[in-house]
Amino acid sequence: MRKRPAIPWATAIQVKPVIPAHAVGLKEVPEDQIPDLHIEIANFPSRLITTHSTPPRPRVNTSANTSGGSEEEASGAPRIVPQLTAEETASAQQQTNQSLIIAEKNLEAARGKQLSAAQVDLVSKIRGFLKDAREAAQGADWARARSLSKKAEVLSQELVAAR
Repeated sequence: MRKRPAIPWATAIQVKPVIPAHAVGLKEVPEDQIPDLHIEIANFPSRLITTHSTPPRPRVNTSANTSGGSEEEASGAPRIVPQLTAEETASAQQQTNQSLIIAEKNLEAARGKQLSAAQVDLVSKIRGFLKDAREAAQGADWARARSLSKKAEVLSQELVAAR
């Protein structure tokens, strides 16, 4: 069973606590009886304590390839390119060229027209895919070029259909 409170809750809010004038039974302890606690604070590594108001600049690799290649070539990261047979390569080349031509025709059809913000964004995406597809074709990565040019073609057809 629960015990009922001494005062009702409705009036408990109105009651203010009584603060004693001085603590009863509080005695001063002589200093010689206070234990001497030696607290050792470990030194933090200097790299954790920063006084910079701005973040440090990123380190730049100065031995980067300056042959004028693409960013992927300059980074030195190896790329995995699928090995296509001669027949697959010819087919991918043909599909890439066909998709590039269709996408460019659709972009030409949209040129000079009043475009919405979404359509302007779509045009920039199409141009990006076309640029990347041409770069992949120059690098003889026909599988990637075909994929990128197909994306540009599909988006350009969507652009033409939306007008």
